[in-house]
Amino acid sequence: MPQSNKENLPDQESGPVRRVLDLHRALYKDEPLLVRSPGRVNLIGEHTDYNEGFVLPAAVDKAVYIAISRRKDAKGSLFAGDLGQSHEFEFDRMVKSDLGWPNYLIGVVDQLRKSGCAVGGFNCVFGGDIPIGSGMSSSAAIEAGLAFALDKIFGLGLDPLTIVKLAQKAENDFVGVRCGIMDPFINIFGRPKCVLKLDCRSLAYQYVPFERTDLRVVLCDTLVKRELASSEYNVRRSQCEAGVRILAKADPSLKSLRDVSLEFLEAHRRDLDPVIYKRCDYVVRENQRVEEACADLAEGGFASFGRRMNSSHDGLRDDYQVSCGELDALVDAARAVPGVLGARMMGAGFGGCAITLVAEDAVGALQENAARAYNDQFGRTPKFYITSLRSGTDIIRN
Repeated sequence: MPQSNKENLPDQESGPVRRVLDLHRALYKDEPLLVRSPGRVNLIGEHTDYNEGFVLPAAVDKAVYIAISRRKDAKGSLFAGDLGQSHEFEFDRMVKSDLGWPNYLIGVVDQLRKSGCAVGGFNCVFGGDIPIGSGMSSSAAIEAGLAFALDKIFGLGLDPLTIVKLAQKAENDFVGVRCGIMDPFINIFGRPKCVLKLDCRSLAYQYVPFERTDLRVVLCDTLVKRELASSEYNVRRSQCEAGVRILAKADPSLKSLRDVSLEFLEAHRRDLDPVIYKRCDYVVRENQRVEEACADLAEGGFASFGRRMNSSHDGLRDDYQVSCGELDALVDAARAVPGVLGARMMGAGFGGCAITLVAEDAVGALQENAARAYNDQFGRTPKFYITSLRSGTDIIRN
């Protein structure tokens, strides 16, 4: 286990870290391992993951912090510091909790034990500063972070990809959410000052430098709960699958929209229902945008990168139809600010955050213009999260 001594914690971490550490000491009277498990943003590549395409996420400085220690029995004692709620469960009786949040952690233990890992009892306190419901994937931070922490305190010897797959399976099987692999993947594999291009079919990945110190990634939160996201997500997924089935009649080698070119899609446009065509066209173009966006970054072409973000939102709004009036308003307000290179909705849609790439000296103007426009239109003030790109899950105190 890596050795670290970070009692003198960075300013941006001292608040939530200290709260979690102090709570663990008070509740369990011992010294825990402390793990930082980050949230994430996705710069471009939306709704491509379940179509076996490409995504471009990054781990950020907003994180869940996990304080964990062993106990002698076969139980897990959990305390959610931000909620002030506790839950205890027995390893020989893995049942869901009506509280909801414990299921993300119980599911991890369930998967570890099913895979034959010798996990003992533990005490766990967690909390942090990932805004819930913002689309920064607090759930993956909890799941992958706990798997990482349990691997360390019990010496399970899990490799990083195994932790990623285990975290995804915990959410799929125990929590019951059909999440993709992007969120736990970037949680574990993130690097500072880099975005990660992930092939969601092969899981091949590469780091792409994102080192402009004069640019910021700012999230503009609509504060709209994504109530339609789950049902419409399933509809979009089925529409894409329907498109592939029809196109595969012309070319049986096609397994997903990842395999479809724009030329082939256009040639078989008449075979598709107009709505199905629009969905497929967006996905095929979005995969192409991810590839081109990585080339932009490699050449330092951040202005071009921003324009691709804009095109991504336009496609999500007009062709995939998963945006909403609140997201569109924030995107439009952001694009009207000099110094904003690009803006688009991020995540499943129908609420959550818009993500913007903006010059550091224009962040204030972005916040002012977006807040004014949003308040004028909807009578509410959005929240803003200024992020920086950080490493994946790691130990911050041994």
